[in-house]
Amino acid sequence: MLQDMKQRQFRRGRIKIPIPKSDAFFFHGGSEGLYASKIHEPTTDASSETKPSFKGKSIISFDPVTFVRPKETAKSHHQMQQNTGLVEAIILEVKDRARIGGSSLKSDAICCNKQLADQGSCNQGEVIIQHNPNNLGWPKRIKTFFQGDNEEAKMDVETVEINSTGMYYLYFMFCDPQLKGTLIKGRTVWKNPNGYLPGKMAPLMTFYGLMSLAYLVLGLAWFLRFVQFWKDIIHLHYHITLVIALGMCEMAVWYFEYSNFNSTGTRPMGITLWAVTFGSVKKTLARLLLLVVSMGFGVVRPTLGGLTSKVVLLGLIYFIATEALELVEHLGNINDFSGKAKLVLVLPVAFLDACFILWIFSSLSKTLEKLQMRRNLAKLELYRKFTNALAVSVLLSIAWIGFELYFNATDPLSEFWQIAWIIPAFWNMLAYCLLVVICVLWAPSRNPTRYAYMEGMGEDSDEEGIALTGNSGDMAMKLERQAIGDDLEEDKRE
Repeated sequence: MLQDMKQRQFRRGRIKIPIPKSDAFFFHGGSEGLYASKIHEPTTDASSETKPSFKGKSIISFDPVTFVRPKETAKSHHQMQQNTGLVEAIILEVKDRARIGGSSLKSDAICCNKQLADQGSCNQGEVIIQHNPNNLGWPKRIKTFFQGDNEEAKMDVETVEINSTGMYYLYFMFCDPQLKGTLIKGRTVWKNPNGYLPGKMAPLMTFYGLMSLAYLVLGLAWFLRFVQFWKDIIHLHYHITLVIALGMCEMAVWYFEYSNFNSTGTRPMGITLWAVTFGSVKKTLARLLLLVVSMGFGVVRPTLGGLTSKVVLLGLIYFIATEALELVEHLGNINDFSGKAKLVLVLPVAFLDACFILWIFSSLSKTLEKLQMRRNLAKLELYRKFTNALAVSVLLSIAWIGFELYFNATDPLSEFWQIAWIIPAFWNMLAYCLLVVICVLWAPSRNPTRYAYMEGMGEDSDEEGIALTGNSGDMAMKLERQAIGDDLEEDKRE
């Protein structure tokens, strides 16, 4: 992937402030999970004998990178002097991080000092690197020198081939305190053997492709059922149809967005914006669907009454919060997305999700109570199944959030990057499974009375086949009439 186009990358002309650590200064140039190259022999494109081909190879290349030091530092040197400042690009696999610095030399220094240089352990003024005997030449060091009184030093165009699967980090480091304030601009290219998709994201392309097919199958099954019983369709069925369509579009757009990213190394803002928006709209409507179903809309009450405005308002706020979070995550530079900034965007979404959950279960409780009072056994069984499915999904969500927290806490350096894709995949799978449950429970049929709201008393007194005789039967009928009357008055008040 091209570093000035997407995450973990420098943006051309952007000011990067060096971070001091011990006796060194460094820029974090990016990190990514890379798979080992499939092809190790040098190859060339058919169109040019001099242009290298990286097909089947995993690489990190610098194309180009320029360092700009302070004017005062540059003027302190003579025009004819050579090597008046050194910046090192260091590429290492995360498991070799202890090989950077003097820990193996029983020193806290990162840069080689005169004492260590006299011992022959390193070169003075350079970052101390202990090479891995099992992987010769690694960690990798690439030097760039300032010449004379020049303010700029351009790094040679260089490509580093990756022959071992792992999480790789890139740092630009210098030991000369006079270079403090040096800026860096340019881009780097990170590529896996099968394309430019980062290692964490590569499995998601396949996942989104499969989810697109899953939504397509669900959509076809729902459409056939919809057409077959179109005379018995209720408003709730249109809402379900819309959620299925949006889910299918979201997964398809994400698949094509990832596929394009994998092929070109760039993420066009338009495609990503559409994918993010489809996802935000689908998430919002899916939560609203769960809420209105829990309220008994179309089943125990014909309308939401005065609650409609509150439901719409909650949905609108949730859409805005989710859209903002997704846009920053997918269109912003990941190095700019600090923990505090992320917290500001994540907390509102988490709070609104909690509001949805509380409102959904509160509404379910009221709906179940009404159905028990009316003795609508078929609808009561329907809602009990829905409640059980929802409870299981909430328990799974809580367990998964705990796993996410544990995963992130125990893997700060992304050493388990090859399985990180299952975290976002789980939420998509859970949403799909809940949608399937709703489709099964509220599928159109020739007998809509089992789930649809019906005017009058027929649905309450006859559909369950309960024999009501004598005075107790008359009393039950009166109670049911009173319950329905109370519900209608409640709807009007709301």
